Amino acid sequence: MTAAAATIPDDVIYIPDVASTRFYIGALAKLSVLQYFVAEAAVIGAWAGPEPYSRRTGLISDLGARGCGVFQSRDVCSPAHVLMNASFVVQGLGMVIGALLLGSALLCLAARPGGRIARGPGHGPGQGPGLRTPRTAGVAAAVAARVLTGAAGSGTVIVGLVPEDAGSVWHGVGAVMYFAAGALALLVLGCLWLRQTPLGWFVLACGALSLGALITGGLTGMHVPEPGTLERLMGYPITVGLAAVGLVIAQRVRQERVARKAQKARQARKALKA
Repeated sequence: MTAAAATIPDDVIYIPDVASTRFYIGALAKLSVLQYFVAEAAVIGAWAGPEPYSRRTGLISDLGARGCGVFQSRDVCSPAHVLMNASFVVQGLGMVIGALLLGSALLCLAARPGGRIARGPGHGPGQGPGLRTPRTAGVAAAVAARVLTGAAGSGTVIVGLVPEDAGSVWHGVGAVMYFAAGALALLVLGCLWLRQTPLGWFVLACGALSLGALITGGLTGMHVPEPGTLERLMGYPITVGLAAVGLVIAQRVRQERVARKAQKARQARKALKA
């Protein structure tokens, strides 16, 4: 054990190697959810229904329907349904991989370099060498965010594997998992980051918007003038919010890598001078 390590207080747990490839891959996995918007636009462009597809009135799942015809009083025909369903699966896998690879300690402090996690009573921001977070509250919230993100990702994988016209209840189950767990994950993570970065408010707002739309959809049974708009208010904020989370973490990992590279360069110069 080095002398520096010996001086670390017993009540402090430092986060793992932030510059690790594992965390970088996890951040990129979260950013990968943005591919959904590209896929959706392409599938809408290939729509072959009797009426042009409208994001305002058309449900997202209609784009993944395998057959052409009337489904629940809607005329659907999506020749590029394979692309849409593949996008759902890729999006879900990105969320699950991100949840698995991004550690709870990292999520606690990813938005502020120099942070650390302390056991016992929490310390306020700005005290000590960095942000200190109560272990019981901060880590528990981060664990909850990871579990919820994984559940939401699993839900959208189910949506992609079981299209709406497959005659299975699992499509609806997967959709609810995605909307509900995804919104809650953003709410938890947004609250966790509020004192670390202004982006915490954005993540929190995405979660609140998605959850509010989900509640509205549940209360109205989606019988609203623009069901497509309402469903997208449930789903789009989750995709955007998770991508924002991935961006923050990717930037933090990059900062750590750049700092480490600069430190090694300084050490090398000192060694040459010696």
